[in-house]
Amino acid sequence: MRPLDEKETTMVFEKLFKFTGPNLKHLLDRPSVEGPDPESGRYCLRLHKNRVFYASESLVRRATAVSRTRLASVGTPIGKFTHGGAFHLTVHALDLLAAHARRRIWLKPETERSFLFGNSVPKSALAHITENTKSGDGVVVMSMADVPLGFGVAARGAQDCRKADTNAVVVLHQSDAGEYLRKEEELM
Repeated sequence: MRPLDEKETTMVFEKLFKFTGPNLKHLLDRPSVEGPDPESGRYCLRLHKNRVFYASESLVRRATAVSRTRLASVGTPIGKFTHGGAFHLTVHALDLLAAHARRRIWLKPETERSFLFGNSVPKSALAHITENTKSGDGVVVMSMADVPLGFGVAARGAQDCRKADTNAVVVLHQSDAGEYLRKEEELM
Protein backbone atom coordinates (compact mmCIF):
# COMPACT_ATOMS: atom_id res chain seq x y z
CA MET A 1 0.00 0.00 0.00
CA ARG A 2 1.41 3.36 -0.99
CA PRO A 3 0.32 6.94 -1.59
CA LEU A 4 -0.68 7.81 -5.16
CA ASP A 5 1.97 9.46 -7.30
CA GLU A 6 1.29 12.78 -9.01
CA LYS A 7 -0.03 11.29 -12.28
CA GLU A 8 -2.32 8.84 -10.45
CA THR A 9 -3.61 11.57 -8.13
CA THR A 10 -4.42 13.79 -11.10
CA MET A 11 -6.37 11.00 -12.80
CA VAL A 12 -8.36 10.17 -9.65
CA PHE A 13 -9.12 13.81 -8.86
CA GLU A 14 -10.21 14.53 -12.45
CA LYS A 15 -12.67 11.65 -12.33
CA LEU A 16 -13.99 12.62 -8.88
CA PHE A 17 -14.23 16.30 -9.91
CA LYS A 18 -16.47 15.30 -12.81
CA PHE A 19 -19.08 14.22 -10.24
CA THR A 20 -18.42 16.44 -7.22
CA GLY A 21 -17.09 19.66 -8.71
CA PRO A 22 -15.82 22.10 -6.08
CA ASN A 23 -17.13 19.77 -3.35
CA LEU A 24 -14.07 17.58 -3.98
CA LYS A 25 -12.12 19.43 -1.30
CA HIS A 26 -14.65 18.25 1.30
CA LEU A 27 -13.76 14.61 0.64
CA LEU A 28 -10.20 14.92 1.92
CA ASP A 29 -10.49 17.91 4.25
CA ARG A 30 -13.22 16.54 6.47
CA PRO A 31 -12.07 15.34 9.91
CA SER A 32 -11.89 11.63 10.53
CA VAL A 33 -13.83 10.07 13.38
CA GLU A 34 -12.30 6.61 13.06
CA GLY A 35 -9.77 5.02 15.35
CA PRO A 36 -8.62 5.35 18.92
CA ASP A 37 -6.53 8.49 18.35
CA PRO A 38 -7.77 11.40 20.49
CA GLU A 39 -7.18 13.98 17.76
CA SER A 40 -9.09 13.60 14.54
CA GLY A 41 -7.04 12.98 11.42
CA ARG A 42 -7.90 13.50 7.80
CA TYR A 43 -8.81 11.20 4.94
CA CYS A 44 -6.36 10.16 2.25
CA LEU A 45 -6.13 8.07 -0.90
CA ARG A 46 -3.92 4.97 -1.06
CA LEU A 47 -3.10 2.52 -3.84
CA HIS A 48 -2.96 -1.23 -3.23
CA LYS A 49 -2.95 -3.83 -6.03
CA ASN A 50 -4.20 -1.33 -8.67
CA ARG A 51 -7.15 -0.33 -6.45
CA VAL A 52 -7.55 3.12 -4.93
CA PHE A 53 -8.78 3.26 -1.33
CA TYR A 54 -10.29 6.17 0.60
CA ALA A 55 -9.32 5.79 4.26
CA SER A 56 -8.57 7.80 7.38
CA GLU A 57 -4.93 8.45 8.18
CA SER A 58 -5.22 6.63 11.50
CA LEU A 59 -6.54 3.51 9.74
CA VAL A 60 -3.70 3.67 7.22
CA ARG A 61 -1.14 3.93 10.05
CA ARG A 62 -2.60 0.84 11.73
CA ALA A 63 -2.68 -1.06 8.43
CA THR A 64 1.09 -0.75 8.05
CA ALA A 65 1.38 -3.51 10.66
CA VAL A 66 -0.09 -5.97 8.13
CA SER A 67 2.12 -7.32 5.34
CA ARG A 68 1.20 -6.32 1.77
CA THR A 69 0.53 -9.91 0.74
CA ARG A 70 -2.02 -10.39 3.54
CA LEU A 71 -3.66 -6.97 3.27
CA ALA A 72 -6.95 -7.26 1.37
CA SER A 73 -8.48 -3.80 1.81
CA VAL A 74 -8.11 -0.58 3.78
CA GLY A 75 -11.04 1.80 4.00
CA THR A 76 -13.43 2.22 1.08
CA PRO A 77 -12.30 1.09 -2.38
CA ILE A 78 -13.37 3.89 -4.73
CA GLY A 79 -11.87 2.76 -8.02
CA LYS A 80 -9.19 0.89 -9.86
CA PHE A 81 -6.53 1.43 -12.48
CA THR A 82 -6.86 -0.73 -15.57
CA HIS A 83 -3.96 -2.49 -17.30
CA GLY A 84 -3.97 0.32 -19.83
CA GLY A 85 -3.49 2.90 -17.06
CA ALA A 86 -6.99 4.42 -17.09
CA PHE A 87 -8.86 5.02 -13.82
CA HIS A 88 -12.42 3.74 -13.33
CA LEU A 89 -14.69 4.51 -10.40
CA THR A 90 -16.37 1.45 -8.89
CA VAL A 91 -19.76 1.09 -7.25
CA HIS A 92 -18.08 1.36 -3.84
CA ALA A 93 -17.62 5.10 -4.45
CA LEU A 94 -21.38 5.61 -4.74
CA ASP A 95 -21.91 6.75 -1.14
CA LEU A 96 -19.10 9.31 -1.39
CA LEU A 97 -20.33 10.59 -4.74
CA ALA A 98 -23.95 10.79 -3.59
CA ALA A 99 -23.02 12.82 -0.51
CA HIS A 100 -20.98 15.36 -2.50
CA ALA A 101 -22.49 15.26 -6.01
CA ARG A 102 -23.45 18.50 -7.65
CA ARG A 103 -25.67 16.95 -10.34
CA ARG A 104 -28.31 14.28 -9.83
CA ILE A 105 -31.16 12.68 -11.70
CA TRP A 106 -34.16 10.93 -10.18
CA LEU A 107 -35.78 7.89 -11.79
CA LYS A 108 -39.43 6.93 -11.86
CA PRO A 109 -40.06 4.00 -9.48
CA GLU A 110 -41.06 1.58 -12.25
CA THR A 111 -37.80 2.16 -14.15
CA GLU A 112 -35.30 1.76 -11.30
CA ARG A 113 -35.00 -1.97 -11.93
CA SER A 114 -33.85 -1.46 -15.52
CA PHE A 115 -31.04 0.83 -14.37
CA LEU A 116 -30.02 -1.63 -11.64
CA PHE A 117 -29.69 -4.31 -14.33
CA GLY A 118 -27.00 -2.20 -16.04
CA ASN A 119 -29.01 -0.32 -18.66
CA SER A 120 -28.63 3.35 -19.53
CA VAL A 121 -31.42 5.79 -18.64
CA PRO A 122 -33.91 6.80 -21.38
CA LYS A 123 -35.91 10.01 -21.17
CA SER A 124 -39.08 8.04 -20.37
CA ALA A 125 -37.46 6.88 -17.08
CA LEU A 126 -36.53 10.39 -15.99
CA ALA A 127 -38.56 11.92 -13.17
CA HIS A 128 -36.35 14.94 -12.41
CA ILE A 129 -32.92 16.28 -13.37
CA THR A 130 -30.70 18.93 -11.78
CA GLU A 131 -31.32 22.11 -13.73
CA ASN A 132 -27.76 23.06 -14.76
CA THR A 133 -26.76 19.60 -16.05
CA LYS A 134 -24.83 19.65 -19.32
CA SER A 135 -23.92 16.87 -21.71
CA GLY A 136 -20.82 15.01 -20.47
CA ASP A 137 -21.31 15.86 -16.79
CA GLY A 138 -21.08 13.15 -14.16
CA VAL A 139 -24.45 12.52 -12.49
CA VAL A 140 -25.59 10.40 -9.56
CA VAL A 141 -28.76 8.43 -10.28
CA MET A 142 -31.25 8.50 -7.40
CA SER A 143 -34.59 6.87 -6.65
CA MET A 144 -37.58 9.08 -5.85
CA ALA A 145 -36.94 8.22 -2.17
CA ASP A 146 -33.44 9.83 -2.49
CA VAL A 147 -31.61 6.50 -2.36
CA PRO A 148 -28.49 6.52 -4.57
CA LEU A 149 -28.77 3.78 -7.21
CA GLY A 150 -25.65 4.41 -9.25
CA PHE A 151 -23.85 6.94 -11.40
CA GLY A 152 -23.18 7.73 -15.02
CA VAL A 153 -22.48 10.43 -17.57
CA ALA A 154 -25.17 12.75 -18.91
CA ALA A 155 -25.68 12.09 -22.61
CA ARG A 156 -27.91 15.17 -22.90
CA GLY A 157 -28.15 18.40 -20.97
CA ALA A 158 -31.21 19.39 -18.94
CA GLN A 159 -32.45 21.68 -21.71
CA ASP A 160 -31.97 19.02 -24.40
CA CYS A 161 -33.96 16.49 -22.36
CA ARG A 162 -37.12 18.54 -22.70
CA LYS A 163 -36.95 18.39 -26.51
CA ALA A 164 -35.69 14.81 -26.80
CA ASP A 165 -37.63 11.77 -27.93
CA THR A 166 -38.98 9.54 -25.13
CA ASN A 167 -36.61 6.71 -26.12
CA ALA A 168 -33.52 8.94 -26.28
CA VAL A 169 -30.75 8.05 -23.83
CA VAL A 170 -30.33 10.72 -21.15
CA VAL A 171 -27.66 9.10 -18.93
CA LEU A 172 -25.02 6.61 -19.99
CA HIS A 173 -24.65 3.91 -17.34
CA GLN A 174 -21.27 3.60 -15.59
CA SER A 175 -22.01 1.79 -12.34
CA ASP A 176 -24.97 0.80 -10.18
CA ALA A 177 -25.78 -0.95 -6.91
CA GLY A 178 -26.77 -4.10 -8.81
CA GLU A 179 -23.09 -4.73 -9.54
CA TYR A 180 -22.71 -6.08 -6.02
CA LEU A 181 -24.63 -9.13 -7.27
CA ARG A 182 -23.61 -9.22 -10.94
CA LYS A 183 -19.86 -8.74 -10.44
CA GLU A 184 -19.36 -10.09 -6.94
CA GLU A 185 -16.07 -11.88 -7.71
CA GLU A 186 -14.55 -8.92 -9.58
CA LEU A 187 -15.34 -6.42 -6.84
CA MET A 188 -13.65 -8.29 -4.02
